[in-house]
Amino acid sequence: MSCKEQLSSILEAFEKRGIRTHLSDDRKGALTKCLEFVEGHETVALGGSSTLAEIGLPESLEKAGVDVFKRPPRDRFPDFRYMEMRKSLMVDVMYSSANAVTRDGRILNIDGYGNRVSSHIFGPKRVVIVVGYNKITGTLAEAYYRVKNIASPPNVRRLETGAPCGENDYCTDCLGHPGRICGYVVEFQNVRFRDRVHLIMVNERLGF
Repeated sequence: MSCKEQLSSILEAFEKRGIRTHLSDDRKGALTKCLEFVEGHETVALGGSSTLAEIGLPESLEKAGVDVFKRPPRDRFPDFRYMEMRKSLMVDVMYSSANAVTRDGRILNIDGYGNRVSSHIFGPKRVVIVVGYNKITGTLAEAYYRVKNIASPPNVRRLETGAPCGENDYCTDCLGHPGRICGYVVEFQNVRFRDRVHLIMVNERLGF
């Protein structure tokens, strides 16, 4: 069985959970599919994601003249940031990636503030999640391990939060640390609103 055939088989598990799936051969195909979701919609938000940056989605949306919600800078007053971040809960389309997905159709995402995973659960009319095949894990326990020890350390370094895992390269469960990005873990088990959540699986390594 080819890699593409294996991915197609895995995606069937997500469909059973109410998650619409799409398989792309490469990042170019993933970008083309992503842009289809903004047709006829007015507002868009992007979850912090190296994957979305790697496929070129932010620049492509800007070139297309799409109204993209921009997260306020981290140096703004906390109350102002909070009120601005709430706006992403009411956009038409929310783009994101995932920290891990399992072969039986679960999606796991971790978040420091909770705004990104809140959007996944409820709010935006449509959620589009783009993942490379490197995010696939066998079991839920492996997915949690990946979220904490593989995805979080490089994201801490990317965001420059100063959490210990960024230096140690593994989770130390740094409770109370101001730079901790592991505040909330959301697991997709079943989606009741059909056609709301779409998963684009890419036959490429993308993101952390």
